[in-house]
Order: sequence, then structure tokens, then C-alpha cells
Amino acid sequence: MGRGLRYMKTVRTFNIAGPCRPDRHYMVPAGQRLPGFRALVDKQAYFVVHAPRQTGKTTTMKALARRLTEEGRYAALHFSCETARAFPEDVEQAVKGIWLAVEGAARLELPPALRPPAPVEVPPAGYLQTQLTRWAEACPRPLVLVFDEIDALTGSSLISVLSQLRAGFPDRPAAFPWSLVLCGARDVRDYKAASGGGPVRMGSSSPFNIKEESLRLGDFTEADVRDLYGQHADETGQPFAEEALARAFALAQGQPWLTNALAREVVEKMQIPVDQPITAAHIDAAKERVILARATHLDSLLARLEEGRVRRVLEPVLAGELTGGKTFDSDFEHAIDLGLVAPGLPVRIANPIYREIILRVLASSAEAAIDAEPQRYRTPEGRLDVDRLLRDFAEFWRQHGEIVVERVDYQEAAPQLVLMAFLHRVVNGGGVIEREVGVGRKRIDVLVRWPFVDGEGRRAEQRVAVEIKVWRDRDKKGDPLREGLGQLDEYLRRLGLDEGVLAIFDCRNAAGAIEERTRIEEARTAAGRRVAVLRG
Repeated sequence: MGRGLRYMKTVRTFNIAGPCRPDRHYMVPAGQRLPGFRALVDKQAYFVVHAPRQTGKTTTMKALARRLTEEGRYAALHFSCETARAFPEDVEQAVKGIWLAVEGAARLELPPALRPPAPVEVPPAGYLQTQLTRWAEACPRPLVLVFDEIDALTGSSLISVLSQLRAGFPDRPAAFPWSLVLCGARDVRDYKAASGGGPVRMGSSSPFNIKEESLRLGDFTEADVRDLYGQHADETGQPFAEEALARAFALAQGQPWLTNALAREVVEKMQIPVDQPITAAHIDAAKERVILARATHLDSLLARLEEGRVRRVLEPVLAGELTGGKTFDSDFEHAIDLGLVAPGLPVRIANPIYREIILRVLASSAEAAIDAEPQRYRTPEGRLDVDRLLRDFAEFWRQHGEIVVERVDYQEAAPQLVLMAFLHRVVNGGGVIEREVGVGRKRIDVLVRWPFVDGEGRRAEQRVAVEIKVWRDRDKKGDPLREGLGQLDEYLRRLGLDEGVLAIFDCRNAAGAIEERTRIEEARTAAGRRVAVLRG
């Protein structure tokens, strides 16, 4: 019996906690994710690899280091600087902590002939440089070292470590590592070098200005997602339908943690039988479950919303306004490094799942004040009663709008967030809300998808399109009604709908009393589509 269990094949899983192991987890091949890595190592480069948290940096770097050693040309080692985090100003403790991590990793990953010699005692200012020099001189192969979590270091300890690496650089490869990689969430230009820990740009005086290049570990491509999910299909016989693959990529945009979390939710938590293919509906259900679960990874991202640098990027995005300002470039790069926004312009939240979570969290204080029982908004036919929803929101806005808006942190987007909170309270559990936000469009587009059973007993879906605009003093065009109708007309055309809702919130100083200006009107777009105009 024991022998049978010993050789039992273990089905791999989708991993969302810690580094992946090829024998236990489905994985995208490491070399496929960082194709420029090997060329830089071969040319003796010292370089940076950076990416947001939970994108697979550690998994990728461990696999690449292990492969280099196995090929026989290099002695490559990946280790973490995490233990030095507690010693920002104690250089001796920091460098000795890093060396202990080197020795521990070497015992696990390298054969005895390639491991470092026992350390010698020297002053902290040269401790790391001395140990690396002695190792490079004694090792029969060129050393390739990956300093993972290098940005755990701050203050004097970070400056000392980078300075020692810089000092040994001219002596490579005979008396210092052949190639060296700094791996973390940020590029080296943004490491916390000031003694107080504040982010600075070190410029040409950086103690690591020997950096040849910065590689950013990107998200999964659509082909990567197909490969990853295909491994599950190959091992279990349960395929992901084409629509499910497309939906998973559309929702997560290849973010590795989310991509694994969606599949894990379907396979392990929802436990879809293996004789059934996984569909887009399963992925949509998994998305809601992942959002509601609010795992540690997601909560750590959301904690960043209160940072001034993040707020200066996200607030105009959520309000549909233009971004800018003296610090925009550095703030934008910071938000990219965190993984909250996608690289490149226009500025946009990294993926629909992050967007949904961010909007829900920012609207949570408003939602807590909303007393809207979802059952009240179902018609006898099971459809969503849009007219009643608008009337009840208008009444809520008259009575509580000004007070609730003050509770919302992101004031530029406060009216939009309050309406979306009301929609979420009504739709929650019965349908799905999809939101589109973007810089410079001066609007938020919302699509409510509401499932019901039609008169013939068939499953159907009601779709309600809502466009939200805010009228401010800086808007020189005056009443945004005409512009909003044109924009909504195009949105409805794309969706194939004949009617929709346009919400306009008047936030000018000259706006009348909220009780007087809040009302519902009827309008038509240029193409003749019927529009309910909610003014607030």
C-alpha cells in the first residue's frame, strides 16, 4: 500500500501562493517569460529585472538560475535579500544577513564544489565585496548571482550594498561575479536611497551606475494563458472552452496571479466536474468569487490607494479627466511598478478585475449608506426595473447625496462612485456590472447585465447601458447634455441597444440646491435612441 502511494502521480495545480514548482504547479516556461536574460548573462552584464508583486519574478529567476547551473557553464544562484529589511541603518547586520541567505541557498542549490568558502571577518563597508571576491576566485565556474527582493533594503544598508557591488565590478570575472542581477518590484532608479527611506532618483551618482539594462518581467501573453490552461486540460482531460480562454485573458489581461486565481477558483473551489468543459460563465463566476474573497495580494494593492503618488494617477482616470502635473511622470512609473496601471498611454487601470475592485473599495463608504433591497427592483417577469431604480436613486440623491459624497476619498470621482455603489447594491448577486473608465473621456460607461427567464422559459439577458458625466466649473462647453447624448449614442450602437441612461451630476459652484436640480428627463439621441436623463 505504501509503495503504491509513493509512486502515485500527483495532478498539478494552479498556484497563487509563493514560487511555483514544476512538479506541483502548472507553469509558463521561465525562458519564455524573460527572453533577453540569457544574452545579458553571456555578455557579463550587471542588470536589473523588475516587475510588480505576484507576477512570478521569484519563480522565473529561480528556474533560470537553476538551468544555468545544470547546463554546466556557470555557477548560478538565486537568493533573497528579504532578511535585511529589518536593518535599514545597520549595515553590518544587513550585509551579514544577505550572506547567510547566500550560504543557505547555495547548500540547497549548488554542489559542494561550487559553494562559497567560509566567510572571513572584515569591516561591514567591505564585507559583501570581500566574500564575493573570495568566492569568485575559488569557484571553478563563473558566478551568476540573482539578488532577489533587493528593494527590501533601504537607507544606508542599500547604499552600502550597491556601493560594494559597484566597487567589485571592475574585477570581474576572475575576482568578482561574472554577471549579477538585481531583482525587485522597482527599477534601480527608484530604490529608496535616502537615509529616511524616501524615494529618490540617484542619477549619475548612483552607486549602481554600472547597470547595463533593465528588464521588466511582463504579464502573460494570450498564448501563455492558453499554454498554462492547456496543461490542465492535458493532465485531467478537462478543456477550457475557447470562450473561457478569451474571457480569462480579457478579465486578467495576463496578470499572472489573477490568471492562476481564476483557474484555481473554477477547478478547486467551484469544482466543475472534469467531464465538463470550463466555460466563460464559469470564469465570470470565478471572477466574482475572487473579488469577494479579497486575497492578501489584492488587499496589499488596495492599501496603496491612499498613497499620494497613486492617487494623483488614479483619481483623474476614475473621473475621466486628463492627467498631468509636475510629478506625473514619476507618479505614473510608480503606479506601473505597483501593477495598478498598465504600461504605456493612455493611462488605464491594469485590468478589468483590478478596476472593479478599486471602484468597489472606493465606493464602499457610500454603499454602506444605501438601503436598497435588491428584490424591490425585479419586475414580475424577472427583469430589472430600471425606471424604479432611477426614481429611487434620485430620491436617495436628494436626501443624502451631499453627505455621502463627502465620505468618498477620491472627490473628483465621488458622484460617479456613489451612483455605481447604488447600482452595485441593487444588482449584487443577481447580475453583473461592467465598467469602462479612461483618461480624457470625461465619462464613465457602465453596462449592467441582468439574467432572467423569458416568457417561453428560455434563459435570456437584459442589458442596461449607463453613461455618467460630471459638470464642473472648469468645463467651458457648458451643459454636457449634448456631448453626453452623442457619446451614449455611440456606446449604445456598439452594444446593439436602442435605449440607455445618461446621468449628469452638476458640481458647479452655481448649481442650484440638490433638491431642485435632481430630476429625471426624457431625451433622444441623434440616431433616435431613447434616453432617460438623470440629473443630480
